[in-house]
Amino acid sequence: MVALEECHAKGFMHKSLGGCNDAKDKVSECLRGARAKRTEANRAAAKAKREERENRIKELNKSLGLD
Repeated sequence: MVALEECHAKGFMHKSLGGCNDAKDKVSECLRGARAKRTEANRAAAKAKREERENRIKELNKSLGLD
């Protein structure tokens, strides 16, 4: 991100002629990777919560004789 900011500081013409495209691509790739990791972790946590909730419901139904 610092490299992209430094590139943008070089001026409008440098930026508009594609001089910052490589830095932008690297920043985008990094952010995409971080988002993928975060999404995977959230998905795993949601799955664990869902399984726990389903197990509790099964146990409750079993204890109440609703099976």
